[in-house]
Amino acid sequence: MKTFYFFIFLLTIQSCATKKYTKARQLPDEIKTLTEKIAVITNNQKKLLQTKEISFTKNGRIKYSKTLDSLGNIIQETKKKLWFTVESYPDKENYYCKTRWKPHQRERISCYTQKRFKKSEAVYHYNPDGSINKIADHFAPFYSQYYYYTNSRLSKIIIKDKNGSIIDDFLIHCVNKDEKGTCLKEIRISTKTKQTQELLFHPKYN
Repeated sequence: MKTFYFFIFLLTIQSCATKKYTKARQLPDEIKTLTEKIAVITNNQKKLLQTKEISFTKNGRIKYSKTLDSLGNIIQETKKKLWFTVESYPDKENYYCKTRWKPHQRERISCYTQKRFKKSEAVYHYNPDGSINKIADHFAPFYSQYYYYTNSRLSKIIIKDKNGSIIDDFLIHCVNKDEKGTCLKEIRISTKTKQTQELLFHPKYN
């Protein structure tokens, strides 16, 4: 279960990236807003974990996002500024996230408090089409996510520790798409725990 919640955290921190979020998540360029609901299914019972509401800039980056828990309480807000991103939380001080380009289709995303204490850092590796290839976390527990695609669509994510041992392996299947090719319902199954996640997406277009 710990791995599952860490995976949810990694989904959340992707909002920091300045690379086009629409390309990283294989969304159409004309998308305006997206609501994303994440639930876990156990014994045919579905339990909502969180809801994320995202609004995009015209060039496909996140302008504002709000993440809610299952009761509708805000657990994180992300606001894009000119040179950085502000992440605010109800129970801790704000994080200020900066992105630096690195060679070979990479970005280093570092988040600090106002007192300049570094709180998180990850390096995002991208494929030539802008989709995510790998996310390497530079803070404990130092996990890395490896993204795999079938017919140009995300089909698997493998999470490994710093020694290369597999922590979890998610098989991903899009159940339903809209006319623009956006996945509306996605199922992720852990080959380690056999736990099933359901992701529901509600896009709005320009």
